[in-house]
Amino acid sequence: MNGTALVTGAARGIGKAIALTLAQDGFEVAVNDLAASSEIDAVVAEIKSLGRKSIAVIGDISNLECHAAMLDRAETIGPLSTLVNNAGVSVLNRGDLLEVSQTSYNRCMDINVRGTFFLSQVFAKRLLAQTQKAKHRSIINISSCNATAVSIARGEYCVSKAAVSMTSKLFAARLSNEGIGVYEIQPGFIETDMTAPAKAKYDKMIDEGLTVIKRFGQPADVARVASTMALGLLPYTVGQAIQVDGGLLTVRY
Repeated sequence: MNGTALVTGAARGIGKAIALTLAQDGFEVAVNDLAASSEIDAVVAEIKSLGRKSIAVIGDISNLECHAAMLDRAETIGPLSTLVNNAGVSVLNRGDLLEVSQTSYNRCMDINVRGTFFLSQVFAKRLLAQTQKAKHRSIINISSCNATAVSIARGEYCVSKAAVSMTSKLFAARLSNEGIGVYEIQPGFIETDMTAPAKAKYDKMIDEGLTVIKRFGQPADVARVASTMALGLLPYTVGQAIQVDGGLLTVRY
């Protein structure tokens, strides 16, 4: 066994793919979602079918009061070694930057940033208190290419993901000499429920050269990078962002 992971937002999409890949690579995996559902139960069942332990951890990461209980439940399948901060939301409505509502802005910041920051804080303290340590301990933050690439129709989302990127660097600087790796993945256009409303638009743009690799990314593309990080295969890195974007952010001329 390589350790025990908690993956937030794991009922579908990128989170589900990461949870299953970690299980395939020898991790016990606790999977979080906002509410109980047949989807999260199916992920637990699929992980167990791979011969790994799994449990559903229901909780809202933006509710800081539930973080300790979430980690307690996850630890019932084994001492935690890995936290994947994948849970996140997009904007309530795409539109003019000058019309962004406080509600949508606060929602992005509360879930994408505040939840990620403070769950990482509680998790890191638990790791530091451990007497028995896993082969590799890690925090993996799923941000977005919009941490650097401007999308004025989703300004509040971009701001939140830029904050996640800085959170990754801060925790990496604090924890690297404690034997805890902190990593960031910046997905580009990944085929998920979140990107579905704009897929037709971006399919055309991708075909016309928006990305170097002319296809949408798949959740499995992100999951393979996350598992590489969780396995400790990037030992001399400190908070660098890995862009899983098919070349979206590659400068070309």
